[in-house]
Amino acid sequence: MSESDSPSSPHWPLADDDVRDALLAAYADGSWGKYHGAYVPRWEAELAAYHAVPHALTCASGTIAVEIALRALNLPENAEVLLAAYDFAGNFRAIQAAGLRPVLVDLAPDSWRIDTAQIEAAITPETHGILVSHLHGDLAEMPKIMEIAERNQLQVVEDACQSPGAMIGDRKAGTWGDVATLSFGGSKLLTAGRGGAVITSRADIQQRAKIFCERGNHAFPLSELQAAVLSPQLAKLDAWNQRRTAAVARLRDATRNSAFWISPAPCEGNAAYYKVGWFLADPATRAATSARLREASIAVDAGFRGFARRPSTWCRKVGALPQARRAAEATVTLHHPVLLASEAELTRTIDVIAALAGA
Repeated sequence: MSESDSPSSPHWPLADDDVRDALLAAYADGSWGKYHGAYVPRWEAELAAYHAVPHALTCASGTIAVEIALRALNLPENAEVLLAAYDFAGNFRAIQAAGLRPVLVDLAPDSWRIDTAQIEAAITPETHGILVSHLHGDLAEMPKIMEIAERNQLQVVEDACQSPGAMIGDRKAGTWGDVATLSFGGSKLLTAGRGGAVITSRADIQQRAKIFCERGNHAFPLSELQAAVLSPQLAKLDAWNQRRTAAVARLRDATRNSAFWISPAPCEGNAAYYKVGWFLADPATRAATSARLREASIAVDAGFRGFARRPSTWCRKVGALPQARRAAEATVTLHHPVLLASEAELTRTIDVIAALAGA
């Protein structure tokens, strides 16, 4: 069962008259059943404009978007790519699928972002890339990462699948790296059930991405119907992100005095909240804590399993990775739909979490 199908999950996506109208329009003009129509190129243009980059290429998922992005960098075969030792499993596999070797770097303390203080020590002559993710409402330190990357002639894939519309400095997440990825999966902030995109300011990366996808036709396409329903959502993304941010501030304020339910250190920038993450002080309580919250119809999950236990034949590990191990054992994530719920439902959720956290 996927997280979006969980019986405790609030309904997502939201009912939206503009999405319904887009569906009906795509039916009326016949685009819903075409290989090529107006909706995909229009959506790609809207994505590029929203991120202030010249290039956007849609695809079938955020997962394949990461592999496309890595392949478009044209890295040497078997080159090393650094990534956090706690991340989405598909990112580790995408590095391998692209013929590259993952190198695991620990997280910064009390966060889900790669530790910039450890990146340079992880670099060897075989290292040619970094894959950086923004997870659980946390944001990677992109200015510092890009400074390190440029100094060491590394290329950067920025995974913004969990954070569309987030701001880092005066730029959107996804516009710092050489190339970035987005996801439009069924539980995501912008959803078409499935789908993804690669965005970049570099024409050479865009061209290589298109060539990789071309197999007589686009091998990993987004459909016209999916593109049609995404366009009206983008117009509302910034406003929805503001509402989610305000709700998260209330949640974290309600648990700030808890010794049981620990909020992460604040990140630089304005996050977007696909998942809201916390650390449990005692990881052994995670299963029971999650079960109690689900019994109260609050949609929570454990975080990712991370990669610290993966065999050394699959990757190179930089140190003992204690922060990544802790994140894999102690992270709890709250699904985002409640952040747009009614005032009564949001208040109920906050009260239940605060009571459980002993705040």
